Amino acid sequence: MVLCVAITLIHVLLVFLHVAPANVVSQRYSRTVNAWVYPLFEQNWRLFAPDPDSVNRQISARTAHTAPDGSVKVGPWFDLTAVDTSAVEHHPFPSHTAQNLLRRSWTSYVETLGGDDEPRSDRAVMMRTYLRNIAAERVAAHRGGPFEAIQLRVITRPVAAPDAADGDRPSPPASPATAETRLLPWWKVTPHGN
Repeated sequence: MVLCVAITLIHVLLVFLHVAPANVVSQRYSRTVNAWVYPLFEQNWRLFAPDPDSVNRQISARTAHTAPDGSVKVGPWFDLTAVDTSAVEHHPFPSHTAQNLLRRSWTSYVETLGGDDEPRSDRAVMMRTYLRNIAAERVAAHRGGPFEAIQLRVITRPVAAPDAADGDRPSPPASPATAETRLLPWWKVTPHGN
């Protein structure tokens, strides 16, 4: 009982320091506070002021496995976004995880690593590992089979604006020429991760 109360008080204190205006204490313990808060307890205002995506992202993964003869076998692309979409569309009460885990991990990855995929902070390394683990777990759950490396591909397409003449029907989807494809480097995956 005492342990539960102590952990609860520590949690409340660390979250308070995270959301409170900058002060001497929150600045001094920022590394500890951020290590506790990110990525599980992150606070934002999207509930009150939603910032809807203006793009659709298709996140796919492929794996590589070294065969006993030394050759490297690269698997086909597996659409991680389609798995999430299917879980949301065919479930009357989809979980927050099914709706946002992959999307938010990608957003956090881009915010911390930028466009060159080189981490410059501990948080960036953590977000890269987090995204890699999500992808590896989902591929392993749906495909099976061993693999030692994983690569992600993200295709970003702008969301079509509604047709000005008929507000009820959306415009045709954006052409493939407007799609942006980002291919991430191969990441090693530990055997216990798949």
